[in-house]
Amino acid sequence: MSLKDRYQASMVLSGVGDALGYKIGKWEFCKSGTIILNELAAMGGLEAVDIDKWIVSDDTVMHLATGEALIKAGKKPNLLELYKIMAKNYKLCLSDMKNRAPGQTCIDMVNKLNPDIPGGLNLKFNPKGGGCGAAMRAMCIGLRFPQPSEEKLLIEVSIESGRLSHHHPTGYLGALTAALFTAYAVNGRPPQEWGRGLLEVLPKAKSYIVKSGLDVQENLETWDYFEKKWNDYLKERGILDGQSQPKFPDAYGPVERDVFYSTLSYQGWAGSSGHDAPMIAYDALLKAGSSWVTLAHHGFFHGGDSDSTGVIAACWWGAIYGFEGVPKCNYEKLEYKSRLAKIGEELYELSRNGVAGGGGGGGSCQQA
Repeated sequence: MSLKDRYQASMVLSGVGDALGYKIGKWEFCKSGTIILNELAAMGGLEAVDIDKWIVSDDTVMHLATGEALIKAGKKPNLLELYKIMAKNYKLCLSDMKNRAPGQTCIDMVNKLNPDIPGGLNLKFNPKGGGCGAAMRAMCIGLRFPQPSEEKLLIEVSIESGRLSHHHPTGYLGALTAALFTAYAVNGRPPQEWGRGLLEVLPKAKSYIVKSGLDVQENLETWDYFEKKWNDYLKERGILDGQSQPKFPDAYGPVERDVFYSTLSYQGWAGSSGHDAPMIAYDALLKAGSSWVTLAHHGFFHGGDSDSTGVIAACWWGAIYGFEGVPKCNYEKLEYKSRLAKIGEELYELSRNGVAGGGGGGGSCQQA
């Protein structure tokens, strides 16, 4: 499958993972993966799911907003203008949230943004801003800036996209992880290396936060939680070295997964925070390999915030494998499929034009 096809699959399948994990709110708020998988089996299994009957959640609506902002900003984006476009898109997309269960932090913080005035993007540090709302919409940043030479740009754009609503390290570092792992997927980097790569990028992210100068003390005081959780997870899977193959328990069914996922979480609701939404998605990807069904069972159908883990896991998987092995009924009639595919195609074209320039606007929206 061509790289262009993989870009389109990455965006389209992200919407599929979201819609399947969401099930119009029924499965997102279900506490049992066993119950979900039993209901799925009663439908005839994943291969029998006609996506025409399902809608995407707030995750995809906001991911669309991010992707369309990246495209509108053009080949050599002025970063300050890019953040203004993102903010405007996030505000506009709030009108498309009926029955999509948007997070309260996203709603409250996005409503406070004012991209048309100086300082209107500079939201203060939020002690409650560690949710997954920044991560779930950031994967496409990795499609836009996939080159290793663009790492600095990816770090800055993903962090600032996250701080538009989630000004807390656990929140915006989730956005960085979602974008970074998408870039790794595009470049064919073996997944067992990704976690090590993240740990090597985090000091650069911290340097950027210090350089940006906004609420530095509060950010540094709450920084270590995210890094420690990821360090612990990578040790658990035996891939802290970035070279070994991941190790999973012999018994790792839906009950065991629900228990393990909850231990990763902040307060027991698996996948609802910036650290554990990409972490559970990563766990599913590592276990699944090229199996779409295994990815879905592990990443979309579990007790917890299953649409947020689903949207991330499916995006990464699509960037690696394209549509290979995915039943057409799972994606052909997906809500917003054409928009998602168009974003994938246009981000592919933009990403092929070399390293994007800073455009003279500076790297931080904190200059607004």
